Amino acid sequence: MLTSLALIFLLGMASGGIFEKIKLPSLLGMLLTGIILGSYVLNLIDNSILDISSDLRKIALIIILTRAGLSLDINDLKKVGRPAVLMCFIPATFEIIGMIVLAPKLLGVSILEAAVMGAVVGAVSPAIIVPKMLKLMEEGYGTEKSIPQMLLAGTSIDDIFVIVMFTVFTGLAQGNSISAISFLQIPVSIILGVIVGAVIGICLAVFFKKVHMRDSAKGVLLLSISFLMISLETALEGIVPFSGLLAVMNIGIFLQIKYRVVARRLSVKYSKLWVGAEILLFVLVGATVDISYAFKAGIGAVILIFGVLLFRMVGVFFCLIKTNLTIKERLFCMIGYIPKATVQAAIGGVPLAMGIASGQLILTLAVLAILITAPLGAFGIDVTYKKLLTSVEGKSK
Repeated sequence: MLTSLALIFLLGMASGGIFEKIKLPSLLGMLLTGIILGSYVLNLIDNSILDISSDLRKIALIIILTRAGLSLDINDLKKVGRPAVLMCFIPATFEIIGMIVLAPKLLGVSILEAAVMGAVVGAVSPAIIVPKMLKLMEEGYGTEKSIPQMLLAGTSIDDIFVIVMFTVFTGLAQGNSISAISFLQIPVSIILGVIVGAVIGICLAVFFKKVHMRDSAKGVLLLSISFLMISLETALEGIVPFSGLLAVMNIGIFLQIKYRVVARRLSVKYSKLWVGAEILLFVLVGATVDISYAFKAGIGAVILIFGVLLFRMVGVFFCLIKTNLTIKERLFCMIGYIPKATVQAAIGGVPLAMGIASGQLILTLAVLAILITAPLGAFGIDVTYKKLLTSVEGKSK
């Protein structure tokens, strides 16, 4: 296990640095490192690490979403209003519709199988988008119109929506009936996540004001409570829909509302934790990718990925109708909603395990979606944000 961790961190850091030097996203180097070290190529990562890979990836997501919450000013989202809400589900809906329209023609699958494919491919990656948007907020790009804040918030809820749709479509594919309760899971999950996160965030603010402790200890306490939120989601599964990751983010948001000074200091602590967590996350995502599936995919599958991305971009544009965003800013929002990785790595193989007829094809599409959109989206954000967004004066780079 220790050797595997050393390889993950050393090679992940080195490859990330090399890719940064050649002006490419560091995460691309980390993903490739994971693919090469993983069980489908060199098989150098110990099974003890792979067995807990899902939990380790969740820890990394907890770190970046907590940091997002600690940095996100709720007043910025209020200024955005309607588009911030629409971005949570409209782009994903457009992408699923795009898959239903295109997949039967390009791959010869049924409409229901295409819907499952759309749900697998439809989620964007908070692990890629959130740190990119935090960087923009720090540098002041697009913050005057709260563009990074809008994309950051939309990303988290987008995943909840898509995962619920995935559950509905896979259930239908297995012959289960559909009910209104299935769709009620989306708002209930979001509302409970916000309420629980808000209550805990406010309680932590009161506690930190009354009890003196080092910022490092506050960080450990916050991280531990965040772990419990994810455990609570698992414990409540099948009983009450609850989003642990949304609760985690809202703990940070409400702690920041009630005790801004401490929230800012904790955000700095979490930014340091993210250095290691980012490497672990993307190398392990890469390790889940069976590259042989990508080679088996025909040109139709590649065309399909780009086709549904166009549908998603139209969905983003639809969300931004009647806003004060310029064409350049709308184009950036469309680019910013491209990257996929974490959700596809988590659920891409589920239809195959369920015995759904096109399960292997769905897994192939999930792999392709990661390999194409993760670097494309990350690179697109890095290259375009200074050209498409305006910088607010007084923000430090």
